[in-house]
Amino acid sequence: MEIDWFGHACFRLRGKEATVITDPYSKEIGLAFARPRGDIVTVSHDHPGHSFAQGVKGEPKVIAGPGEYEIKNVFVTGVPGAHDKKNGKDRGANTVYVIDMDGLTICHLGDLGHVPNQTQAEAFGNVNILLIPVGGVSTINAGEAAEIVSMLEPQIVIPMHYAHTDLKFKLDPVAKFFKEMGIKSSDAVASLKVTKDSLPKETQVVLLEPKQKE
Repeated sequence: MEIDWFGHACFRLRGKEATVITDPYSKEIGLAFARPRGDIVTVSHDHPGHSFAQGVKGEPKVIAGPGEYEIKNVFVTGVPGAHDKKNGKDRGANTVYVIDMDGLTICHLGDLGHVPNQTQAEAFGNVNILLIPVGGVSTINAGEAAEIVSMLEPQIVIPMHYAHTDLKFKLDPVAKFFKEMGIKSSDAVASLKVTKDSLPKETQVVLLEPKQKE
């Protein structure tokens, strides 16, 4: 599988049989969207920064809420959560997606605003790759993100949803997350290719460069 990051909470998971695009965003948030092609689009919640499904090329199947889905041998489980610590009273609902494809389990936390409870964590299963917001303000902060990493023990962690100079709103820098994890910030890589056999034995944080063009 090849994983590319388009900025904010938008990733492309390109597998053998299908391509998944997570949380596509509109230019309203300040970032230019590269308009990738996909077979499946997951939307964590209805917000311009996470739900611009019409910006994805092709004729993708859009998944926008909790439930179990199977499309092109990709299994997607939407787990209900909240955008805040008050069960959604402040910012509404947020769906976490667990995506099983090519023998790997990827968990995209969307705009999660709280540390998952035991029931939610169990619903995530054995996560190989965790796509996690770390910028605080409107989601979990760096400390809470580190706590979730410790809870889920994924092999690969990819931070998302953090400060960018072009964003029209402020988020914390990704450096805070590295500090909370007790590791030095790594150089960003353009893309990540991973198979079940190539997963590291201990948790590894991978920083991806935002892909500006298709």
